[in-house]
Amino acid sequence: MHLPKLCGQKSFSLLLTISLAALIVSPSLAQTSPIPPPSSAPLELDLLTKPTDYIITANTINPAQLTVPSLWWAQQNAEKKLLDNWIAYPAFEKEPARVDLIVNQQIWSLLDYVQRYDFVNRLGSTARNFGYNMRVFNYQKESLATYTCNFATSPALCSIQMGTQNKIGLGR
Repeated sequence: MHLPKLCGQKSFSLLLTISLAALIVSPSLAQTSPIPPPSSAPLELDLLTKPTDYIITANTINPAQLTVPSLWWAQQNAEKKLLDNWIAYPAFEKEPARVDLIVNQQIWSLLDYVQRYDFVNRLGSTARNFGYNMRVFNYQKESLATYTCNFATSPALCSIQMGTQNKIGLGR
């Protein structure tokens, strides 16, 4: 059986050029994520004891209506020992709304990577439902994890970034 020659030298060169161009362009397209990076604003622990009018903490209570974001139920039911406090910041200029969780470092260090990820995913989902991004810190102001969303898409596209603590293996 005789197969006709389908590609001449010019066709092959054109095909090779297109393939190489696709390889060069594709990685740069993959790097442009629709999810914004986590906030780089510093954790303001002094707001736990001296909150301003627009800041919400675990100690903020609004007798007239539900305070948003409402993380009290999660704290009281599942995360009583791990989730120590939080500071919620409303959206401001180009900074989206965010909530900074402060966890008990001793309890956090007892969790393996999967348990930490589960904690971040559950509370991040709660924060997302209120329109907030989330960051997790200890009292030493070390960033432990983030849950960041692009709320301009429907449904919101979100990303979890875990800190590097105890990332080797899944055990404790």
